[in-house]
Amino acid sequence: MVDFKEFDTLIDGSHKYTDVFSDGFRGPGEAFHHYEVRRKGEKVVLMRFNFQDGPIKETGINGIMDENLIAMVIDRLQGFQSGPYSSLYNALALTKLEEALMWLQKRTKDRETRGVEGAHKV
Repeated sequence: MVDFKEFDTLIDGSHKYTDVFSDGFRGPGEAFHHYEVRRKGEKVVLMRFNFQDGPIKETGINGIMDENLIAMVIDRLQGFQSGPYSSLYNALALTKLEEALMWLQKRTKDRETRGVEGAHKV
C-alpha cells in the first residue's frame, strides 16, 4: 500500500466536471507515479491511481501500467461504439488509443529483446 502525500499538483483541469492531481512524487524516470481524480473544485476523490514504481524484477508489481488505463478506455469506447452512442469522435479516439497501446507494447517487446525489460536500463 502506498502512503500518499498531499495531492496538490494539478495535472489536468481541462475537463468540465473533474480535475486530475498528483502528489508530486517523481520516480527515477521523472514521471509522476500517484494520481487522483476529483470532482471539479472539490476535495471529493473519485479514484486514485498508483503506477508501477521501480523495475518489476527488483520491486515486484506494485502499481498499474500505462497500458492498463489505455486498455480500460479502449474497452469503454468499444462498448459505446456497439450501442446507441456510436460516433465518429469515439471511432477516432478509439483508433488513436489502439495505436498508442500498440506502440507501448512494441516498446516492451523491444526492451525484452534487448534484455532490459523490468530493469532501470535504457
